[in-house]
Amino acid sequence: MRHHDRVNDHPTTQRAVTAVPLARRLFAELLGTGLLVAVVVGSGIAAQRLSPDDVGLQLLQNSTATVLGLAVLILVLAPVSGAHLNPVVTIADWWLGRGTAGGFSAGHVVPYVAAQVVGGVMGAALANVMFDVPQGLATQQRASGPHLGAEVVATAGLVLVIFGLSRTGRAVLAAPAVGAYIGAAYWFTSSTSFANPAVTVGRVFSDTFAGIAATSVGAFTLAQVLGGIVGVAVVLILFPRESPHD
Repeated sequence: MRHHDRVNDHPTTQRAVTAVPLARRLFAELLGTGLLVAVVVGSGIAAQRLSPDDVGLQLLQNSTATVLGLAVLILVLAPVSGAHLNPVVTIADWWLGRGTAGGFSAGHVVPYVAAQVVGGVMGAALANVMFDVPQGLATQQRASGPHLGAEVVATAGLVLVIFGLSRTGRAVLAAPAVGAYIGAAYWFTSSTSFANPAVTVGRVFSDTFAGIAATSVGAFTLAQVLGGIVGVAVVLILFPRESPHD
């Protein structure tokens, strides 16, 4: 999730990641995003079945599984692809690294995003299979004003956590920090913190606790992109290139 003279990126150096063949990196992004969505959707289904009369407990179970699963996926896949697992993170990594040797290549943005989106869809389908849920589209409408505002906040915070750590030499903490932030954002945002366009698209393909109707995806994605822009702006204010850690 996240340059020659910049400190360690998330959680290995960007230069080490760019030495990995692109095909392997794309497979890691597809696999990682797919497993992330499988964790989110699968734990949502399990929570709904285990605690059918307690929505708060369902959310606690869902968020706990997501925190743990996300942290593990980042730790395992970061040395291969950087473990972006999120189009907003990929775009932010490219933007923040422009003009620096070893920065994320503009030519890899579209392949990364495509792998993430495909992986997200496959992850939802996998969760459906594991829990014997019919394959189909979600019907839960989520695109209210408060939900969209929450997505801006959630995504901006995520970008700040990732690149704030990256630009100050503390990328080794990114996996637990990102997991903890997303876990907290499940509870302090009204949208339960999707904060990820690929995960948003993936969750369309499971009409379960974690699903989102296709008609809500466009607005959610726009809110997440806006949140990414806000997050990058805050990162540049707090951690400018002139920082002695860069």
